Amino acid sequence: MVELIKHGVYLVDGKEIRNDATGMPSPDEARENTITYGILRSHDVDGSKGKKMRIRFDAMMSHDITYVGIIQTARASGLEKFPLPYAMTNCHNSLCAVGGTINEDDHVFGLSAAKKYGGIYVPANQAVIHQYAREAMVACGNMILGSDSHTRYGSLGNMGVGEGGGELVKQLLRNTWDINAPEVVLVWLEGAPRKGIGPHDVAISLVKATFESGFVKNKVLEFAGPGVKNLPIDFRNGIDIMTTETTCLSSIWVTDDEVKHHYEIHRRPECFRELQPGKVAYYDAMIRIDLSKQEAMIALPFHPSNAYTIHELQANPVEILRAVEEDARKRFGDKIQIDLVDKVVDGKVMADQGIIAGCSGGTYDNLSAAAAIMRGQSIGNDYFTMSAYPQSVPVYMATTRSGITEELLEAGVVIKPAFCGPCFGAGDVPANNGLSIRHTTRNFPNREGSKPGQGQISLVALMDARSIAATAANGGVITAATDIDYTDNHKPYDFDATIYERRVYNGYNHADLSQELRYGPNIKDWPKMYPMQENMLLELAAVIHDPVTTTDELIPSGETSSYRSNPLKLSEFALSRRVPEYVGISKRIQAQDLERREGKTPKNVLDALAQVGATPETTSFGSCVFANRPGDGSAREQAASCQKVLGGDANICYEYATKRYRSNCINWGIVPFTIDKDTAFDYQPGDMVFIPGIREAILGGKEEIDAKVITADGVKDIHLLFTNLTADERQILADGCLMNYYAAQNKK
Repeated sequence: MVELIKHGVYLVDGKEIRNDATGMPSPDEARENTITYGILRSHDVDGSKGKKMRIRFDAMMSHDITYVGIIQTARASGLEKFPLPYAMTNCHNSLCAVGGTINEDDHVFGLSAAKKYGGIYVPANQAVIHQYAREAMVACGNMILGSDSHTRYGSLGNMGVGEGGGELVKQLLRNTWDINAPEVVLVWLEGAPRKGIGPHDVAISLVKATFESGFVKNKVLEFAGPGVKNLPIDFRNGIDIMTTETTCLSSIWVTDDEVKHHYEIHRRPECFRELQPGKVAYYDAMIRIDLSKQEAMIALPFHPSNAYTIHELQANPVEILRAVEEDARKRFGDKIQIDLVDKVVDGKVMADQGIIAGCSGGTYDNLSAAAAIMRGQSIGNDYFTMSAYPQSVPVYMATTRSGITEELLEAGVVIKPAFCGPCFGAGDVPANNGLSIRHTTRNFPNREGSKPGQGQISLVALMDARSIAATAANGGVITAATDIDYTDNHKPYDFDATIYERRVYNGYNHADLSQELRYGPNIKDWPKMYPMQENMLLELAAVIHDPVTTTDELIPSGETSSYRSNPLKLSEFALSRRVPEYVGISKRIQAQDLERREGKTPKNVLDALAQVGATPETTSFGSCVFANRPGDGSAREQAASCQKVLGGDANICYEYATKRYRSNCINWGIVPFTIDKDTAFDYQPGDMVFIPGIREAILGGKEEIDAKVITADGVKDIHLLFTNLTADERQILADGCLMNYYAAQNKK
């Protein structure tokens, strides 16, 4: 169903794929004819068509666990007013009661910031961030930057990029998003999906085919082909939002009458324009998807790429589920007891919970199909439960007017307001060892309420809304929607903007600096961060050899969300579900560095420096994390900022899972070291790494350096790399963080 073509191809007239380069323009020349490069070049402030791009975006999006920190950072860096449309939605902390008043304190702060600086404020439960962008912010040919990893609007002709807060701060200060000119991968769609197949089925298959190999990592996916016309907008949006899980940089689709209709019913027809590749366009690789062969899918714990067809699971449930149990044992050891095989009853796999929610699941078309499948049925009165979250009030109103809500309620489905909580553990957390099937975006470990250190595990599998509904109608027995007959005769979606006209505060171009920001007691400024010194001494505070370390492990989601506006409080949770001792170790290292700065260098630091012939006056002492491949998942900058707040100076790894996590490290003054993949990293927590002359090397444009590892067995050599840093990024690292960088500029 999904075929990966690893060599470059030419697309002629948008229809003919050619492998032969005879008579074709060069790849570099023809790549400029992709939709991707047409949009990127039009946003590149240099306009040079070079190998580097410096991008300014048309608009930005944030939600309520990121916008406070972004605004606080921007204020400390010289913010005057928002120079571009900046929408702040309240869809992550709107139902989470942890921390007393502090969630609503953040919301009040957000509204006051919108009034002061000229922003757009979307109150709680009105829309999840990406649906509001689809309804009110996107435009063909535009680019949107969001502080959420699933910032993807390519199916509507608008390139979306998810990054950490530091990159949004740069845009607020009229700086740029700096990238290498990316490779572009053609996603060629053919055929039409069968009844019962939904967008999550296609998306899960795409992630399965591409994630592990890194086939599209940091590349742009460009969707085209005859199959596009066979997909409604919600179907396209559902595939597009999940491209984040492939680790691609962004996505874009050809646009057609279906996209034009989207803009027309959303009362913004002027935002549509046709986007097609040029006469001859070059793509660095290609993915061919035959939609007609797509099967109903399930992605088992603990990643969207751990996928099978539902029929494969039905045919061999014990062996497949036992593999998940073994994976859990490798990840968590004896911290938890997982009993997935117990879900097999009379040869059938039983689910305990069904959820349809968020930017990927709560679409009108998904809810319409689910209601049609469950019409006249019941989820029963046993252990199985089910909730559905329409992704915005306009979608909620449309489902109510068309009878969809009524049919779901009659079947026993609980309807809840627009909210992202089920995706990260702040809503509908399943029971320990319960199997939850969800049309949401992720099913990582340490997510959706999992607390392995306390013996608690959430087992989440991803499925399309149609198969979730079929499962619910079948008493919780996991069922492919292709195996049942149903008729969806609900009327097409009709957008009603009334609620936005009445409730959304739109202050763009109407900044009022006389307005006071409203602070709650939990909203705190960033602590002091120091510039880089001549030499760097690091102590390994955590050494993680998992294949991938997610941002949910670096800083947990769920109950920590309420503390995102309090850097010191939030840092207490860093790596708490993966390396519980990390915070205590980092605090001890940080305290010892403060002693060093006061001329009272601790003996262990003096002894280490003596072994490498260095002095404490010119050598900082900070903590460091080693992980094989850190940073998969969320764009949340706190995965890096918490390390910095605790005195982190660097990370070491073989590769960074995503650009956005690496950028977060840089913006918070954490040097993103890598080592060669054939270098064995067999060092232990407590070992130290000494990097001589690091400040000079960073500012001097070097990309590698020789260092020393100080262990109980003596001093050993290690070679560290820090490649692909821009001049600005080097200065940010030298200054200690992005805020220090801007403060230094403002003094000039």
